[in-house]
Amino acid sequence: MSKDSEAKFDEMLFRVLKRHSEPVPADFADKMLRQIKKTENEKTLARVIMQERLALVGCIVLGIITIVAVLVFPGTTINFTELAETSADKITQTIEAARYNWRLYAVFAGVFLFTAYSFAALLVNDSR
Repeated sequence: MSKDSEAKFDEMLFRVLKRHSEPVPADFADKMLRQIKKTENEKTLARVIMQERLALVGCIVLGIITIVAVLVFPGTTINFTELAETSADKITQTIEAARYNWRLYAVFAGVFLFTAYSFAALLVNDSR
């Protein structure tokens, strides 16, 4: 709870207790603040649990869609298998090519990282 909301809560509690004629325990405000924090924590926990459930449902649905796609479109999945094999061959060829030109790629990577860092620093400084 922020200082501003605590101050508003204290002011509201003071006004209500001033009109109240029965004695109030000394730790009444602390109990109320603890109850508010507990309620906020329960809401946050419920939100996290809902997100986890939605993620689990998404994974299950994606799995079911994949299985159905394999059963309904067997020719398409064969094309994906061939594409994966071709991609693996291309990756191997790329690694072999990079092995011979690694210095050039290291310079390009350094220049790219410096440019990305400079651009990010420029954006961060402008936003403040």
